[in-house]
Amino acid sequence: MKVELLVSEWCASCHDAERIWREVAQKKQIDFAVVDMGQPEGRQLATRLRIRSIPAVVVDGELKHIGLLDRTAATALVADAPERTHKAARHVGLGLSASSRASVLGAMIWLLIAGAALPLGGFFLDGAARPAALHGFTLGFLLLLIMGLGEHMLPRFTGHPIAGGWLWAWTPQILVHLAVLAMGLGWLLGVPLLTAVGAVAAFVGLLLFTLRIAPLLLRPSL
Repeated sequence: MKVELLVSEWCASCHDAERIWREVAQKKQIDFAVVDMGQPEGRQLATRLRIRSIPAVVVDGELKHIGLLDRTAATALVADAPERTHKAARHVGLGLSASSRASVLGAMIWLLIAGAALPLGGFFLDGAARPAALHGFTLGFLLLLIMGLGEHMLPRFTGHPIAGGWLWAWTPQILVHLAVLAMGLGWLLGVPLLTAVGAVAAFVGLLLFTLRIAPLLLRPSL
């Protein structure tokens, strides 16, 4: 059973509707997707079904409800779907997921740490502080920012869900945090082995992130 929730960023109740339907999708075996009116597929869906108000619920291509449902009513709408026995791939919605939010927040923290090196000359002077500050900015800030925003935006632009869970959503950013920390301490303390361990962690994190987004980019956009 395919359930599409038609929403828009300017719709006040759409965030609540998305939250409720994500809770339902965790319990029922449905293919749930949030479709934004601001995207071409959203406008096509609204035009085809002559939808003039949102949030709107479309089940297997048919308009089933307009407006905000509580969890009980939403579950009743998909009562024929079996109970979910495994986690589903995540379709992106309006709000940032917990992993995207954590990644962007982590990027801001590393930006502050790297920025603190500027008054100390970390970016411009020779010595151990220079590579530590540069990697804090490039890996800690830029890479985590790309990971967080990429996780949120690529599914929306391609129309494909992105793999979630600890392995794909959390492990890459945790490895990047550990990598920046290990490499920085390795340089500052003069421990090459620690720097090498950090470099390996960074590579594994990049590899997992690449494997996660590659299916979205290799498949034709919907």
